[in-house]
Amino acid sequence: MIKPRTETPDLSINLVNGTTWTLSEQHPEHFTMLVVYRGKHCPVCKTYLETIQKHIEDFKSKGVNVIAISSDTKEIAEATYNDWAIDDVPLGYNFSIDEARSWGLFISKGIKDEPDTFIEPGLFLIRPDRTLYAESIQSMPFARPEIKAILGSIDFVVNKEYPARGEA
Repeated sequence: MIKPRTETPDLSINLVNGTTWTLSEQHPEHFTMLVVYRGKHCPVCKTYLETIQKHIEDFKSKGVNVIAISSDTKEIAEATYNDWAIDDVPLGYNFSIDEARSWGLFISKGIKDEPDTFIEPGLFLIRPDRTLYAESIQSMPFARPEIKAILGSIDFVVNKEYPARGEA
């Protein structure tokens, strides 16, 4: 786990649109919201990312850059992008298991129609200086932060200059 108020690892990941996204090159007004999803096999992830899509303009208007990444291959990520209603959500692929562990994320062994191994969900709010503001890490597909609650919290955090917590 990464402690709040400490620098996150840098991250560079390929996107389905043919570009490369690098965390250290992001310059949001307030936050980068890094969403790690389990992969195309996960119906809960589909709903979650489609909810983010519905609010993507709200995030932008609040000074938050959003990206969603998984350990899926390029081909599977492209199919995800084409099959899910997430046209404006930058979608990254090939997030390595080792790199995910450096972010404190859980790794699962696949069952039934899942990949052999994959990364469980996480959400990170990262300040423009790459320090961690908040994180939510799950070992299961459910119990994720509600998107509308995050949007409301961002207003509070910014307006009250509320500091990151959990650093002690």
